[in-house]
Amino acid sequence: MKEKKKFKVIECGGTGYEIGKQYGSACKESITKSISSLYSSLAYMNNASKEEIIAKARKHLPLVESLDPELIETLKGQAEGAGVTFDEVFALRCQLELSIYYQRIMALCTCFAATGTATRGGKTIIGQTFDLMKGMTMDLVKVKRADGLEQLSLVFWGACELTLNSAGIGMVLNVLPIPIEEHTIQVPCCCVIPKAMRQKNIGDALGVFCASGRSLLNYILASGEGDIVQIETRPDDFNVLYPERDMLVHTNHYLTDRFKRAKSPFALMEGGSHIRLLRARKIMEKYHGDITVERMMEMLSDHTDYPDSICAHPCQFMPVGGTLSAIIMVPEDKVAYITHGNPCEYEFMEYKL
Repeated sequence: MKEKKKFKVIECGGTGYEIGKQYGSACKESITKSISSLYSSLAYMNNASKEEIIAKARKHLPLVESLDPELIETLKGQAEGAGVTFDEVFALRCQLELSIYYQRIMALCTCFAATGTATRGGKTIIGQTFDLMKGMTMDLVKVKRADGLEQLSLVFWGACELTLNSAGIGMVLNVLPIPIEEHTIQVPCCCVIPKAMRQKNIGDALGVFCASGRSLLNYILASGEGDIVQIETRPDDFNVLYPERDMLVHTNHYLTDRFKRAKSPFALMEGGSHIRLLRARKIMEKYHGDITVERMMEMLSDHTDYPDSICAHPCQFMPVGGTLSAIIMVPEDKVAYITHGNPCEYEFMEYKL
């Protein structure tokens, strides 16, 4: 029998600053824990001081100020609400880029989307596992913006957001590790997501990622009108990939030929990434034409080829890691199903906008 565990939904509203302050106040414990974890993880392996970490993060700040002044106001409010500094909450937003710089990337995920001829009744379904170090913070935040747009976001380590909005746009993601020599100063990926997910149609959301998403993530977008698309990014480039047979699947390696590299400091993890991709594709092909939310819940709970399974548990590569949560969104219905832990152990609980 799977355990039922619901997230406490943090509700915020108003201007960007007001939303940030409400979130910071409500999630102070998560934010301070995430900041402490950022400092300790980078200092432990690289002897990096807090001052050095902050200084490296601040190199990205002018680009974010230019791209999204509203996010800057939100982070100022978040810092005040949580009783921490702006530099600290901004460093959280740069955590993936800092992880590449310090060679501490540990995030693995399996993402999918299906629509049209692939699903029962043509319903659009999008989702993923989120695999990271156990104990990382998770908050479920519901926001009502001043313009009326509502968002439901599962927030990891106080910064990375998997979001569904009331315009019927959903977004999931996964990490694509890059060698340190390819790391450049760009808009941090967790600073691009908020602007993209404030858009009210999928084309505008994709446009934000095309214009500013030069990082180390693959994003999958889906709309309630039945469109799905994904974009792979590198620090100096991007490529938009389109569905095959109305399906998309992605793990933690590049599918775009020109992005593939012969050498990678993360090559050991790529074998598992390829296996998870093959397994997810096999399951989705098996149910093509009759894919449902329930069948995708089963897929995200799959243990075939453990420890390289879709549902991740501690193993040699991630001895204290695994799937923190699995999420499935149905943009047309503005509903998300989310687990508070491994989907093999915890029920998917329903949350609506």
